[in-house]
Amino acid sequence: MSDFSFVGKGLMVLGIILAAVGGLLWVGGKIPFLGRLPGDIRVEDGPFRFYFPLTSCLLFSAIGSLILWLFSKFK
Repeated sequence: MSDFSFVGKGLMVLGIILAAVGGLLWVGGKIPFLGRLPGDIRVEDGPFRFYFPLTSCLLFSAIGSLILWLFSKFK
């Protein structure tokens, strides 16, 4: 029975992570600076549009790493 307990805990953690990501995507359009930071690459040439949010990705990575580091310190 302990095998199912491990799977259940994993599914709960996955569900929490998915809910958090969904919440960020839902609120993400309302954050004014998101996607418009210096360093985000945007190329528009007629009908061709290319956008790569490099700085935004680095910012989210740093914030996520900080949160995970804090969780590991207080564990």
